[in-house]
This record gives sequence, C-alpha cells and structure tokens, in this order.
Amino acid sequence: MAAATALEEAAAPMSALCGLVQDFVMGQQEGPADQVAADVKSGGYTVLQVVEALGSSLENPEPRTRARGIQLLSQVLLQCHSLLLEKEVVHLILFYENRLKDHHLVIPSVLQGLRALSLSVALPPGLAVSVLKAIFQEVHVQSLLQVDRHTVFSIITNFMRSREEELKGLGADFTFGFIQVMDGEKDPRNLLVAFRIVHDLISKDYSLGPFVEELFEVTSCYFPIDFTPPPNDPYGIQRDDLILSLRAVLASTPRFAEFLLPLLIEKVDSEILSAKLDSLQTLNACCAVYGQKELKDFLPSLWASIRREVFQTASERVEAEGLAALHSLTACLSCSVLRADAEDLLDSFLSNVLQDCRHHLCEPDMKLVWPSAKLLQAAAGASARACEHITRNVLPLLLEQFHKHSQSNQRRTILEMILGFLKLQQKWSYEEKDERPLTSFKDQLCSLVFMALTDPSTQLQLVGIRTLTVLGAQPDLLSSGDLELAVGHLYRLSFLEEDSQSWVAALEASGTLTALYPGAFSSHLLPKLAKELQRGESDVAREDGLMKCSRHFCCLQALSAISTHPSVVKETLPLLLQHLCQANKGNVVTEPSEVIAVCQSLQQVAEKCQQDPESYWYFHKTAVPCLFGLAVQASMPEKESSVLRKVLLEDEVLAALASVIGTATTHLSPELAVQSVTCIMPLFLDGNTSFLPENSFPSRFQPFQDGSSAQRRLVALLTAFVCSLPRNVEIPQLTRLMQELLEQSCCHGCPFSSTAAAKCFAGLLNKHPPGQQLDEFLQLAVDTVETGLASGSSRNQAFTLLLWVTKALVLRYHPLSTCLTSRLTGLLSDPELGPAAADGFSLLMSDCTDVLTRAGHADVRIMFRQRFFTDNVPALVQGFHAAPQDVKPNYLKGLSHVLNRLPKPVLLPELPTLLSLLLEALSCPDSVVQLSTLSCLQPLLLEAPQIMSLHVDTLVTKFLALSSSHSMAVRIAALQCMHALTRLPAPVLLPYKSRVIRALAKPLDDKKRLVRKEAVSARGEWFLLGSPGS
Repeated sequence: MAAATALEEAAAPMSALCGLVQDFVMGQQEGPADQVAADVKSGGYTVLQVVEALGSSLENPEPRTRARGIQLLSQVLLQCHSLLLEKEVVHLILFYENRLKDHHLVIPSVLQGLRALSLSVALPPGLAVSVLKAIFQEVHVQSLLQVDRHTVFSIITNFMRSREEELKGLGADFTFGFIQVMDGEKDPRNLLVAFRIVHDLISKDYSLGPFVEELFEVTSCYFPIDFTPPPNDPYGIQRDDLILSLRAVLASTPRFAEFLLPLLIEKVDSEILSAKLDSLQTLNACCAVYGQKELKDFLPSLWASIRREVFQTASERVEAEGLAALHSLTACLSCSVLRADAEDLLDSFLSNVLQDCRHHLCEPDMKLVWPSAKLLQAAAGASARACEHITRNVLPLLLEQFHKHSQSNQRRTILEMILGFLKLQQKWSYEEKDERPLTSFKDQLCSLVFMALTDPSTQLQLVGIRTLTVLGAQPDLLSSGDLELAVGHLYRLSFLEEDSQSWVAALEASGTLTALYPGAFSSHLLPKLAKELQRGESDVAREDGLMKCSRHFCCLQALSAISTHPSVVKETLPLLLQHLCQANKGNVVTEPSEVIAVCQSLQQVAEKCQQDPESYWYFHKTAVPCLFGLAVQASMPEKESSVLRKVLLEDEVLAALASVIGTATTHLSPELAVQSVTCIMPLFLDGNTSFLPENSFPSRFQPFQDGSSAQRRLVALLTAFVCSLPRNVEIPQLTRLMQELLEQSCCHGCPFSSTAAAKCFAGLLNKHPPGQQLDEFLQLAVDTVETGLASGSSRNQAFTLLLWVTKALVLRYHPLSTCLTSRLTGLLSDPELGPAAADGFSLLMSDCTDVLTRAGHADVRIMFRQRFFTDNVPALVQGFHAAPQDVKPNYLKGLSHVLNRLPKPVLLPELPTLLSLLLEALSCPDSVVQLSTLSCLQPLLLEAPQIMSLHVDTLVTKFLALSSSHSMAVRIAALQCMHALTRLPAPVLLPYKSRVIRALAKPLDDKKRLVRKEAVSARGEWFLLGSPGS
C-alpha cells in the first residue's frame, strides 16, 4: 500500500512536467519554459526528467515539433547550466552534435543548447573541440538568421575564454573553421563579436598557419567601415565602434603588413574623406607594432601619399592625421633594432623628407612653406635621432633665409618655423652638452632673436619674445652675456607704450625666464626697476580717456611679473612695499590710481606665491602687517594729514588693499593662519599695534569702541582677512567680535564701514559650525535687523545686514534662510526699500568676489541657485499678482534677477508658467529690469523655440520698442534678441519680416558703433529669413 502511494506521489510531479512540456511544444506557449527552468533550479525536477518528458517530442517526425522540443530543453539549459554534472554534459553534447545534422528548422534551437553547454564549468576536456568541429562541418552559418549567427560567434567566444589550450591544439584548423563562419557576415552586431574573436586569435597566439592572408581578407573586406546606424537603434552600435574594433584587428600583427599597407595607400589616395582619415589613423596604429622590415618596401609610397595629403588637402583633419602618421612612421623607424650590417632606413627616409620639403622653406611667401615646415616638424618630433638629423639640416637653411630676406613679414614666417623646431628640442634630453644640436647654432640664434626684438614690427617682436623664452628653457644653452642682453631687451620692451601686445608678451617672458635664471634678473633687471620706481612718474591720460601705460605703471607690472622665484620675491616685495611707505611720508604726489596700481601688483605677486608655501608665508608675514600699518597710520587724526593718508581711506583704495590681504590669506595652512589671527584680532578689538612694523601712533586704534569714522572704515581690511581664513581656524574673542560687527553694521554715519561690517558678520556666520553659538549669533542678527527696520534712521543699514546674512545662510542651506528670504520678499512692497530689495535678489543669486567665495573657504553648496528658485519663485509670482500696481515692478525686477542667473536647464521646464511675467517685465520702465530680462530671454529663444513661438507677436513688438531705448546696453540686448528670434521656425516669423526689416533701419543710424553692429547682424538675418538654405 505504501509503495503504491509513493509511486502516485512520484507520478504527480512528472504529470505536471509533461503538461508543461505539452503546453510549450504543442500549445505554442512560451511561459512553460521559464516555469520548467525555475522548477529545475529549485530542485523540483532534474534535467534528466525534462529530457524524459520531452522524449516523444524529440523523436517526432515533424521537424517543427522536434524544434520546439529542443528549444524547450535549450532554454532550460541556458538558465540551469551551472547545475549540470559532467556525465550529463557529455550525453547532452553528443545529443546536440547529432542533431546538428537534423532539419534546418531544428538547427537554431540546437545552437542555443550548445551555447548553454559552452558556459558549463562541468564540460569535460576535448568536448569543446568536438563541438566546434561539428559546427564547422555540419552548419552552413551564412544561411542562418542574424540571431543564430550571433549564437555561433558566442559559442566560439565562450570556448576561447574557457578552453584556450584545447582550441590551440586544433592548430590552423580552428582558424580556418572560423574564417568559414565569419565569411560574408554583414550585421554590425555580429561583426563586433567577430572582430573581437579575430583580435583574440592574433593577440593570444593561436596558430594561423597558411591562412594569414585569408584571415586578413575576411576582415579587411570591411575596410573602410561604411555604416550609418538607423534612427532609434535599440542596440546603440555606432560607426566609431566598428571602426575602432576593426582597426584593433588590422593593427594587431606585423604579419598583415604586406597585405594591409597597399590597401591603406590605395584608400589614402582615394577621393573619399572618411576613407583617407580612417586609413591614416590605421597607419598610425600599425606603426606601434611594425618594424623596419615590414615598412621597408612601402616607405616611398607611404611618404608620397602623406606628402600629397598635407600639401594638397583642403581638410584640416586630413592634414592633422597625415602629420600624425608621419610622426608615427618616423618613431617606428627610430625604435627598430638594427643588425650591424643592415641599412639604416631612418636616415634614408628622413633624407627623402628633407629633399622634398627643404626647398619650399626658401619661399616664405609661397603656400607650401608651412605644410613643408609641419611635415619636417612632425618627423623631427618623433625621436631624438630624427630631431637631430632634421635640425642640423634645416636650421642653417632657415638662419640663412632670415638674413637673406629683409621684409618683416617674411622674417616673422621664418622665425616662427625656427621656433617650431626649437620647441621640439625640449622633448629630448642629452647627457653631454656637445651632443645637443642647438649648441653649434647658439650664437646665430641669439643674434637672430635680438634682431627680431629690435625690429619695428610688433608681430616679429612677439615671435622673437616667444623664441627667446624657448631658448632660455634649454638647459645651459644661454651664457651670462646672452642673459644680460636678453634682460636688457625685455626691460626695454616692458616699457613700450605704442603696442600693448609686445608689452604683455615681454612681461610673460620675463616671468618665465626669472623662474629659470633668478640670479640674472636680480643682478641686471631689479636695479633698473628700483631706479625707475623712484622716479614716481604719474599716469597720463590718453586722448581716448583711458589711462596710458606710464613708465611708473609698467615698472610696477614688471616687478610683479618677475616675482616667479622665491629669491626674487624677497627683493620685489620689499620694493613695492617701500614704494607705498615712501608715498605715505609725503615724498611723492599720490593719486588713488597709483595706490591701486601698487595694490594690483602686490596681488599678482601674492597669486604667484600661492604655488609655493614658503614664499606665500613670507609674503603674508611681510605684506599684511605693512598694509595694516599704513592703513592704521592713515586713520589716525593729525593736524596735517598727508595726501596718501586721505587717499588710503578712499573706498576703491581700501577695496584694493582688502583684495591683497584676502589673496595673501586664502592659501595659508591652518597652523600659520592661527599665528596671524592671534596678532590681527587684538589689533581691532584691543588696539594692540605691537605687531605692526611702525607701531608708534599718536592715539589709540579703536575701530569699534567709539573710534573715528576713518578708523571704522578699516573694518573692510579685517573683513578681507577673517573671511579668507580656513574654516577650521578658531578666531579668538569671536563672540565679542560678532557683537561689535553687528553694532557697527547699523551705524548710519558711514555706509562703507557699515556694509563692510555686515559682510564680515555674514562671512563668519557662513563658516561657523552648527550649534548653540551659531543659533545665538543668528538670533542677535534677526533682532538687530528687526529693530533697525522699525527705526527710521537705520533702515538702510538694517536692510543691508539682512541681505548679507540671508546670502550667507542661502549658500549653506541653513533652515533660517527661508524665513529671511520671506522677510526680504515682503520688503518688495515697502515704498522706501522696495527697489533695493528687488536688486537684493541679484546679490543672492550671484557670485561674490570679496566674501562668501569658495576660494575664501566659504560654505557654498553646489546647487544653491536651483534650491533658491524652487523655494522662492512661487512666492514671488504670488506676490506679484497680489501686489498693488505701483510695486509690481519690484516683484518683476526680483523675479528677473533670479531667472537671469538660473541655469537654463532648470528654467526651461518652468518656462510656460513664467514666460508671461517675463514678457510683462519688458514693459517695466526700469532699464535694469529690461536688461536682465532680455539677457534671460535670448538663450531661451535658442533653446526653447517651440514655446517662444507661441508669443512671437509680443516678442517682436517688445524687442523693437526696446531697440530705441535710452540705454545703450538695452538697445544692444534687444537687437541681439531680434537676431535670436530668427532661430524660431520660419513660417511663424515670415508675417513679421517686412515690418522688422523696416524697423531695424533706424538703429542702423545709431550714434553708438556697437549698436549699429548688432543692428546690421540682426537685419541681415531677417533679410535671409525664408530664403533657400537659410
């Protein structure tokens, strides 16, 4: 009885399995295959039971039924191949190999089964070879569908990955079999797999036997790739994928050289641009694996093809690839190991290149001079041997040609070619000085460069300066006498007034060479600059109203330019600071522009020192106390104050001093910053002047405790210092400092000092770590702001404090920023502060240059603008609709500022709801609103033409009206928008064409040239609207 029950229990699952098999094979349902596979994986059935259940289907005389049966088994194996035992794999392999001889309808399912078995780790040795032999012998791959051909390639790939040694045992038969499989393949999906297989055949040293040429032919027939992917291709195969895959095959072995190089030459000489590019790029890749033996017979033809392409092509890409191929060819010939009795192909090849190119170098006015120079430089840049060979042959010729031609433009061309060859020398190092090709030409080159530097032609001077810089970069090439002459020329060019290009280039070259030869510049240039600085000549105004580059200004710029070496900085910095101190003593008549010029030079020195910590600390500990000392001295009350003392306290001069102090602080290490902050904080809080260079002052320095307005102005310098410190530097007496800053920020006597205090408070808030102390500071700030806004005398100062504190919190995503922004939005309706509140949104969205900067270690989150937009624009829109008519412009102005500084990808999805407000903003009489809105709309015309087309009538009307605005900036922006309108669909614009062309005739006569220029551009585009090709 028990035995009968067990049989019934065993029969039940088998009957269920047979039912699933029947549904799949006869019912043509696909679901049962996944169900059977899942049951096998869970242990419900074995693979053997599945085969037994399929028994009748596998032997059915109807091919389609047999195919369905094998398909079910194959799908199960694809999901369960890891569960197979070795014995099962053997039987299954034998079964599938036998079925390869079956009807063609059955073959696809058989191949799927073999693919599953090729993934099995239980596959016994020898069966991989047996399977591949059966496929090569029994299957006509070319007659299969794409997916089935892909299955064959997958089987081969799997076996090459897991059974490499077995397949190599087949010898060249495996290669030949694969050639038969791949022959005639056209589908790009299969070709990518096939190319990888060929690459592995070669790179993993499979035997190619006598089939090298056949393997090359079966792959090279696709060269060059001509494939355009269909639109919306789900497979994502691009032309470049096939090109790179095929190139990896063709360039993988020197054994293809005798077949490939003639093909490449043929394609380079063809008329098809893509074929030229592909061939030159493939040649470039081949040179990495070829040697002289492979290239020898083809060098003349290769050189002829490359030369022709560079000389005659109209394509810059072909020229660039041709030069790259020549470079690679030369490098290949340079690297090949030669036998003692072998011919050196490099010398003969370079001789041919020289023979075909050098005579063109004698014709600086002809069109082939630069192609020839580029070819020679491409070859020379390939190796030290090639560089020496070409340099020794070309430089004498070019030097001779320079002296032979007297015209400046011809000399400039020749010197530019020389410069190109000199730059190549920097790539190679030589153990002995005498080995360097330039050594024998040094005197001639220096003479030629100095001639160029004294030539009246600015362009020739510029090339001469660049050449001098390159010569100076050659180790031990220039003598002390050469350097002295070079310094003299650079000194002279640094004071040129006629042309700023040579002046700028001379300063740049001085900086580069000073880093290499600090002693020469300290000895020969610094004394001249110090003497020049003592003259103290004042700036003179140009006729066009701009400041002329006076000798005094040029001297300051030269001092900062050569501050590129630590030893030189220790000489230039004291000179600049001494110059300020001399002016402070009243020895020189000083204008604000002169002090600002000195500060700009000091800032440039500080920026150069940022790369070297030692120099940077020297600059900080030398310059910062000196600048603080000068400012404190200037703020002291005296009976007869010097001119400089008045000048130092002017807004723009204090801003320049602050910029120097900030630049000299941002890169301090925390340890050094602590040393500095312990000196500067007592100066401002306690009046301790002991660390200043000259600390004898007639009265105490008290910028916070009832100090004079002059002393309060120096809080701007404190702001620059503390807001540039690293975040982890602890500031002593911080609570007291914050209270003093809050108090001063609401003083209405001096807007400059109150704004500086508000900025300093905001900068410190932004960096302060979260916690109770931060909350206390914020509560103090909110209370101060509310008190100030309620009082009549301090409203503007309280508003400024609100604005800067809000910005500090917006940047760091502080929760309180939402409340403060809402308070700011509410002020848009204030009759007194409304316009300022609208402009405040511009400050909130823009990047600052003095405080709250990333360079100054502020906490600036990466997407603060997007978050501000999301949180606040709905309130602005709602407020606009609810506001009285007289304050609506304030809301429009604020909204325009926010949208103008928002990344366009964020704005585009919101455009349909906001566009009507932007169009209304164009009617606002405020030119700032108009300009901001136009700047916002112009890119939207290019990026969202379909949405903008719906409002074309309003846009045309508004833009044309603003093209006659009283503001030049608004007129220019309106005309640029009129130009951008032409990117909208032509059918939408054509009804307005004649009206716009007539209206744009008026700005053609505008009194400002920049307006006329934009009008011409816009009107021309509207004229072309609707014409063929537009």
